[in-house]
Amino acid sequence: MISYNGNAMYFYNDTNGESFSREQILQQMVFFKSATRPDGSLSVLNHSILTGQQNLMLTLVRRIRGLSSTEPAGILAIEFRASELAELWKGIELGQGGYFFIADDGGKYVYHPDPERIGTDLPEAIRGPVLNAGSRAFTATVGGSKQMFMSRRSNYGSWRLVVAMPVKELSKPADTIRISTMIVGCLTLGLAMWLAFRFGKSITGPIRVLKSAMRQTEKGNWALIPPPDHRDEVTELMSRYNLMVNRLSELIDKVYQAELRDQESRIERQKAELQSLQLQINPHFLYNTLETIVCYAVVQDSKEITEIVKALAYMLRYSAQTNLEEITVANELKHVLHYFAVLRHRVGREFEADVAVHPDYLLRSMVRLTLQPLVENVFQHAFPDGVEDYHYIRIDAGEDDDVFWVSVEDNGAGIDTEKLAELRGKLSANRLADKPSGSSSGVGGIGIVNVHRRIQMVFGEQYGLRIESAVDRGTKMIMMMPASSRMKKGE
Repeated sequence: MISYNGNAMYFYNDTNGESFSREQILQQMVFFKSATRPDGSLSVLNHSILTGQQNLMLTLVRRIRGLSSTEPAGILAIEFRASELAELWKGIELGQGGYFFIADDGGKYVYHPDPERIGTDLPEAIRGPVLNAGSRAFTATVGGSKQMFMSRRSNYGSWRLVVAMPVKELSKPADTIRISTMIVGCLTLGLAMWLAFRFGKSITGPIRVLKSAMRQTEKGNWALIPPPDHRDEVTELMSRYNLMVNRLSELIDKVYQAELRDQESRIERQKAELQSLQLQINPHFLYNTLETIVCYAVVQDSKEITEIVKALAYMLRYSAQTNLEEITVANELKHVLHYFAVLRHRVGREFEADVAVHPDYLLRSMVRLTLQPLVENVFQHAFPDGVEDYHYIRIDAGEDDDVFWVSVEDNGAGIDTEKLAELRGKLSANRLADKPSGSSSGVGGIGIVNVHRRIQMVFGEQYGLRIESAVDRGTKMIMMMPASSRMKKGE
């Protein structure tokens, strides 16, 4: 303890003491005063006042006040051997190659387990990282050994407390765990594969037997499988297979016997069907007969008969063709034109439809015999009291997105809500109408439903017929087909 007045007091514990002159005391006081702060905080110095103890002693020093003074009046310093620091971390396990050391801000060892290194410079490999390291560890090779270092700055000075451990010792537990895991994993995998093989064989064995028997059944050999002694799902499957084979064998015998008995009657039935076909009227006979009627009408100078028969002959030939598609909108309109020619003589008055189809749509493909049934339906049901001058039928066509549509619109009686729902239900059933509706009024369902289903048969279920109607406001029937459906020659 040294006062600013030059008074000093020394106490030695297990250390050979020395006497100092007043000049030496003042020098010590000046040195310690320059190495401490006025606020009385603690400083740690690599310094000793004893001769020959440099780099072996550490000094804890601070300024102190007197009993009645508010300002620092002296220096209190405690020296101890740096080797005694090792007592602080004796309980910390760093492994066989791990150790602590302390370095000052000049890059020299303040403390090291090897006393010969105290006071020497740190190796260049770790000097910079130790002095500048933050909170992260770093690795470096020192003395031929790769080590990991963790450096922390002292709160009381610029010293660095550094922990060093060999990398191989750090990775040794992980290596041990990895090797143990691999061994246990291999043993577990081997055991699992053996169990899976035994379990799979117990299942696949009977299945192979069943598969072999099925192959024999495919060849016509009714092979029965002897069931095993134990009972499980596969055994139950074998029993069901044997039962199926027995029943199939019995049924095939019955069918074979039935075919032998019915063979003679089937031949007779085929002969009867052939005779029935031969008795049917030849369509060419009808064409020739109509041509004969035309000739008589020309001779008799009857233009009405000639017009009716020619229109009827065209409609008959057009209807007798079997292909559903590969027909254009123009051909369907021509068929409707001949229908109007015949109808004009039936109703006894002129009636023309308003055809608003753009010329670009005349070569589009559609289903044969779909437009004329819709027009005929208008005359049958939309005008129940006869055709009046204000009545009209409008035929139009267009394209929306990927849908090509053709519509038939009238201003007739319309359809009430109940009958419209019934008709739409028939359309959603997606089947051809096979018998007429029981009602005698309203829109008939046979022609409309058949038109709807035939469009679906040609172009798909997403297309067909849509009906919009209201009582006394007319009806609009729209045939929807794919927009890409064009005649090949019209592309």
